[in-house]
Amino acid sequence: MDALTRRKFLIASGVVGGAALVAGGAWTIHDILDTATWDDRPGDAKTLVLVTLYGGNDGLANVIPYADKAYAPARHELAYTPDEVLKLDDTLGLNPGLAGLKRMYDAKKLAIVRGVGYPKPDHSHFRSMDIWQTAQPDRPGNTGWLGRWLDAIGGDPRHAVSFEPVLPPLLAGVTTAGAAVPVSGLSLPAGVKPEVLTAFGKPSEGEPGLQARAARAFADLVEVDALIHSVDEADGDADTSSSSGTATGGRSDLKTQLDLVARCVEANVATRVFSVSLGGFDLHAEERNSQEILLKLLDDALTTFADRMAKTDAGRKVVVAVYSEFGRRVAANGSDGTDHGTASNMFILGSPVHGGLYGEQPSLGDLDNGDLKFTTDFRAVYATLLHNVLDADPEPILGYKDQLTGIL
Repeated sequence: MDALTRRKFLIASGVVGGAALVAGGAWTIHDILDTATWDDRPGDAKTLVLVTLYGGNDGLANVIPYADKAYAPARHELAYTPDEVLKLDDTLGLNPGLAGLKRMYDAKKLAIVRGVGYPKPDHSHFRSMDIWQTAQPDRPGNTGWLGRWLDAIGGDPRHAVSFEPVLPPLLAGVTTAGAAVPVSGLSLPAGVKPEVLTAFGKPSEGEPGLQARAARAFADLVEVDALIHSVDEADGDADTSSSSGTATGGRSDLKTQLDLVARCVEANVATRVFSVSLGGFDLHAEERNSQEILLKLLDDALTTFADRMAKTDAGRKVVVAVYSEFGRRVAANGSDGTDHGTASNMFILGSPVHGGLYGEQPSLGDLDNGDLKFTTDFRAVYATLLHNVLDADPEPILGYKDQLTGIL
């Protein structure tokens, strides 16, 4: 089949970026796995996996201050009793949906950073996410913090990979940008039978390079589609329909994204950073059940990935960092949900991590107009990841040098 036929098929299938794939302007999973075509990584190099939770993850429903006398009166129906939480100590506990992360915490492989935020916080999803992705809270930024890291190291865009339809701002630098590898299922046009799929991915002998790349791109999409369906079946088609989060970005297939990351890590690719996401956390109404469903999905995806990574040398050099653009307000609203807040928690996990509690727990009795006051600047976490995972000097990248000592 010629390149034009493949191009028409990709566009008719509704594949995001299909035309770009045929034109050679986007990356595929095989481009990442093909380590022979680009620079190798240092043998002792670590890998960062950044997990973005879109919508504003409620930190007080993740790490629960169950013993604080102000907690239950503020949260009303959203509050968890001491018997319901997975206790970390005499004052704090994890949400019951985070049983796997509790196991990792007990094994000293999960660090919980509390009170993470920045001065003069913004309650807008889009401005707040811009701040977190650019690491420039004082002014609007036009480069991502990991994009500036890419600028500093130079070289191939595949050193930082996002499994998103478009590249997130955090991987965009001035002179370099990361690689976006779209991951989605295929929707076949009317009249096209599944058995023709294999033919689209087979290049013809002697065909021009552009046509051969079209075949390779399509074969990649078919393989990823099969992977998505296999993961969905293994998950038992988990029901997320009760989540009432608004459309603020992110994906629902975190486990699939992390499975692709695992394949890359196990292939010893030179990629140093992977970006993945989970959406749905903007829960203004009926939060408790929806939040717990989302946290179970997050927990299963993270711990399945961490357990897999612990089995190989390359995997034991992986560090996962989980963040959201903001937490929620302390008091529940009138719809059994919470509104946009400020400081929240970050989770850092993996074999290199020295687990435990980091940062100061924000006070529920000393609020800023109903919001938690941040106690840990998020740039201190980023600086720690840059220095201890990516072997980079954080100050020229962030304009910030303080780090969280002992976490890695």
